[in-house]
Amino acid sequence: MKTFTQAGGKTVRPAGRIAAALLSGTILAGAPMPLLAQEAVQPEGSDQEQIAPVVQEAPVDNIIRSISVVGAVRLEPSTILSYIRLRVGEEYTSVAADGALKDLGATELFSNFSIRNDGGNVVITVTENPVINRIVLEGNRRLKNDKIVPEIRLSPRQIFTRSKVRADVARIIELYKRQGRFAATVEPKMIQLPQNRVDIVFEITEGPKSKVRQINIIGNEEFSDGKLRGEMVTKQARWTSFFSSNTSYDPDRLAFDQQKLRQFYLTEGFADFRVVSAVAELTPDKRDFIITYVVEEGERYKFGNVAVESQLRDFDSEFMSSNLPMQAGDWYNAKLVEDTVEQISELIGTFGYAFADVQPNFSRNREELTMDVNFVLRQAPRVYVERIDVNGNTLTQDKVVRREFRISEGDAFNSLQVKRTTARINSLGYFQENFEVNQVEGSQPDRIVLEANVEEQPTGELQLSAGFSSLESFILSASIRQRNFRGRGQTIGASVNYSRYSRSAQLSFTEPYLFDRNISAGLDVFRRDFNSFNRFNRDRNRTFEQDSTGFTGRAGVPLTEYMSLIGSYTFSRDNVTLDPNVFFSDLDGDGISTCDPLRAGRFLCDAIGSRTSSIIGATVAYNSLDSRLRPTRGRNISLTTEFAGVGGSVKYLRVRGRAAQYWPVFGGFIFSL
Repeated sequence: MKTFTQAGGKTVRPAGRIAAALLSGTILAGAPMPLLAQEAVQPEGSDQEQIAPVVQEAPVDNIIRSISVVGAVRLEPSTILSYIRLRVGEEYTSVAADGALKDLGATELFSNFSIRNDGGNVVITVTENPVINRIVLEGNRRLKNDKIVPEIRLSPRQIFTRSKVRADVARIIELYKRQGRFAATVEPKMIQLPQNRVDIVFEITEGPKSKVRQINIIGNEEFSDGKLRGEMVTKQARWTSFFSSNTSYDPDRLAFDQQKLRQFYLTEGFADFRVVSAVAELTPDKRDFIITYVVEEGERYKFGNVAVESQLRDFDSEFMSSNLPMQAGDWYNAKLVEDTVEQISELIGTFGYAFADVQPNFSRNREELTMDVNFVLRQAPRVYVERIDVNGNTLTQDKVVRREFRISEGDAFNSLQVKRTTARINSLGYFQENFEVNQVEGSQPDRIVLEANVEEQPTGELQLSAGFSSLESFILSASIRQRNFRGRGQTIGASVNYSRYSRSAQLSFTEPYLFDRNISAGLDVFRRDFNSFNRFNRDRNRTFEQDSTGFTGRAGVPLTEYMSLIGSYTFSRDNVTLDPNVFFSDLDGDGISTCDPLRAGRFLCDAIGSRTSSIIGATVAYNSLDSRLRPTRGRNISLTTEFAGVGGSVKYLRVRGRAAQYWPVFGGFIFSL
C-alpha cells in the first residue's frame, strides 16, 4: 500500500488522498500559509508531483489531562467538580475556563475561586464561604425578636451567602414598613470566628413611625377636603390624634381609602366618579408621608324609572315596584340599590327560592342625568334541603350542632331559618367567630345541601385571682368551667373564694337538651360563710357570723323560637350567730343571757338563729340576640317571679325584670341600653 509521508513523521494513507488534497486546496486558496518540505511517492502512471495536505492538531498543553481542587475543607473535590463543565480529555480554552468560573460563582458556596492551567493539569483553587455560628439582632425595640426572627431565612449551621443576607435585610425592612416605619435601616455585619465560622449581626435603626402629615385632594368641587377626609380611614397626624393608630401610613389602607371615596360619591349620586391617581410621597427627612388624591367627580344623577320585573309566580311585579325604597327623582344612591337587592334576595329566600338571582339593570341617561334601575327576579325552581352536613367537629358531637338547625332535611329552603341557625350556632361559643352555614347545590336543580364547616375553639376556662384589701387582707379566688363538657354541649363549673372574713364554694352543672329533648336542666350547689366585723373599731371585732348552704334546680322549655319559660326551685339553710360574751346579757335577771338590743341592735337580735328558705321561681324570657356571647343587634327581656313559703321559715314574694337592647352603629360600634 502506498502512503504519503509528512515532514513531522506523520503518514497519510492513499485512501484519504483525494479528500486531503481537496481540503488542502481549500485552505491554500483561502489564505497564504507556509509550505512544509514533503516527500511523496508518485503513483504509477502519474507525471506530476503530488503534494500532501497539512493536518493541524491542538497543542498538547491545551488538552486537559487532570483536574484537581485545592482549598476545599467541607466539600468533597468530586462535589465541586460536579458544578463545572470542564472534563479530562477536552481542550482547555479561555471560554471554557470562564464558564467554569461562572458555574462556581452561581453556587454561592465560595468567597474566592480561580482556575489555572499548568501544562494540561488544571488546578481549581477555592476559598469556602464560612458557616454561620449564630444570628444576632441589635437595636430592635419596637419589634421584638419573636416578630423578626421568623422573617429571617438564614439560620445557624448554614453556609453564609451575601445574596441571602441581602434578602433577609429586605424582609426586615419590609416588616418595619408594615409597621409604618419607613425610615428604618438594617446594616448587616459579619464577625469572623475560628474554624471558618461567622456571627451575623443585623444592626437595626428603627427610626420614627412614619405619619401622614397631610392629605391633599385635587379635583373635588361638590365636597370640601375636610368632608372627604372624614370618609377616609387614614387620618392626618395632629396633636389631637395622639392615641390614634390611623395616622400612620399603610399602603393597604391607601387602597381602601380610594374605595371609601368611591362608595361615598356613589351614595351621593355621582355615578361617574373615579380616582385618577393616589400618590404617597415620603418627605425628605423620611419621617412623614404626604398623600395626594386626584379625583374626577363627574355629574350628579337622580333615579329615573325604578321597577321590579319578576319572573317568579309568587311575586307580583307591580306590587313589589310600589314598595321599593327609592322613587323617581331621588338622588341616585348605589348603596341603597345594593341594600334593596339584599332585601329582595332574603325575601324570596323565605319562599324557598335559594338560588333565585336578583339582577339590577342600569340605564344611564347622560342628557337628563337620570339612572333607570330595573330589578329583575330571574326564574328559579323552589329548593328543598337535600342534606345537612357537619364538618370539622372533632370533639363536639354532631347532634350538638344539628339540634341548633331551624330547618330539617326535606324541608323547603328558607333563608330566614338558615340565618337563625347561624345565629344559634354562633351563640354556642364552641366554634370560630362569624360562622356561616354554606349553601351548596344538591344532586338536582331543586335540591340544596347545607354545610356547617366548623372550627372548634377552646371552651375551657380557668381563672385565678388574688388581691389585698385593708379590710379583709388577702383575697383569693379560683374558678374552672367547661362549656362543652365531653363534646355534649353540657356546662360544668366550680368556684372557690376565700378571704379573712368570707368564704364560698359552688358547683354547677347545666344540660341544655335533657334526654335529647328541647328541655334544659341545671343544678347549683353552694356554701357561703360570712363573718361581719365592726368597721369603726381598729381591732375589727366580729359582730356576727352567717353561713348559708343550699342548692338550686332549674328547668326550661321553649315557648316560641325566641321566647322560653324557665322554672326554678331553691332550698337554703341560713344560720346567724353572735358572740355571747360581747352581745348577750341577762336582761330579766333569770340567769339566762339573751341578745341585748343595746349592744347588738334590734336587727341582729331578730336575725339570730337558723332559718330555711324554700323558693319557687318562674322566668319568662324573650331573646332575639344574634349572639349570646357578643351580641350586635336584638333584645333580651326577662321577667322573674320568686315566691318563698312553700315550706321553710322565710316567706316573701319578689318580682324582678330585666331588659337590654343592642343596636349596631357607625364604625362597628355597638350601642346597648
